[in-house]
Amino acid sequence: MASSTFSVFGSDIRITGDVHASADLHIDGHVQGDVTCTALVQGEGSEIQGAVKAETARLSGTVRGTISARDLVILKSARIHGDVHYDSLTIEQGAQVDGRFAPRAAGEDSTVVSLAAS
Repeated sequence: MASSTFSVFGSDIRITGDVHASADLHIDGHVQGDVTCTALVQGEGSEIQGAVKAETARLSGTVRGTISARDLVILKSARIHGDVHYDSLTIEQGAQVDGRFAPRAAGEDSTVVSLAAS
């Protein structure tokens, strides 16, 4: 049996607790906890209350917590409340971010991030 490489959390899903996945995630629901994965796609109506740690992330919903990603895209519908750490950053006009931006420290892995309060 082949292992899953992609997981979808629909808009009717609510998760309380941390999500750690070796797969890519598409989140349209709500997560109250930290999210760690290889690649993250966040839908417009979704909300994450916790840290986001990913190699690549495309965010279009609400994130209340620290974000760390190698390649980060913040889309125009995104609402970010927390600090942002990145190697490569794209922000569409209209996105709202309440936090500090800083490049990731040299050698910082996306799975290691400071959980500073926002």
